[in-house]
Amino acid sequence: MENKKTKKIWIQYGVLAVVSITLYATGLHAEVIGFAQRGLLATGLMNPDMEEITNERNSEVENRVEAAKLDLTQADFNFNLIDKAGKTVSLNKFKGKVIFINLWATWCAPCIAEMPSIDKLHDEMGDEVAFVMLSLDQNFEKAKAFDKRKGYDLPIYAPADNLPAMYESSAIPTTYVIDAAGNLALTHKGMADYSDPEFKKFLNSLK
Repeated sequence: MENKKTKKIWIQYGVLAVVSITLYATGLHAEVIGFAQRGLLATGLMNPDMEEITNERNSEVENRVEAAKLDLTQADFNFNLIDKAGKTVSLNKFKGKVIFINLWATWCAPCIAEMPSIDKLHDEMGDEVAFVMLSLDQNFEKAKAFDKRKGYDLPIYAPADNLPAMYESSAIPTTYVIDAAGNLALTHKGMADYSDPEFKKFLNSLK
């Protein structure tokens, strides 16, 4: 009986190992893990604290006369991007609009987990907010193929040169939001549900 139980356990481990190896070999492991992580996103625990961020910004607006003391961070627009068509565009192109910059990659499970919420946000606010989905994949074609396969049609870009220091992050996904005045309004490291109504309200307040 003990031998049968041990054999069953080894068979289960063997099947798990084969599935894991297959997922890694096909590159689908990130998508499977990302799908599982969407359950965590649904709790809202990973979202930025929009109430705290909004209160801080309101305080800054009320004290605009003392802006120098508040150390508002100006966004760095001296950065070029490569779009889906292979054309080079400058981040300056979006100056004057609210900009949503997301650093992601196809091999990053949390990036994939939050992507449906970004796609929904883009569908709802793409005309009002400039979206820069910055792929850090070594092969940009892989990122474009992923976007097409998922049916997102997001504004995907690749860096045309080195990232400015302010956009260098030790983790991905990382999201930066720049307000219409050119100030860095939000930096969030890690995944989040960006289709949350509070986040959309926050974006609208930055125009």
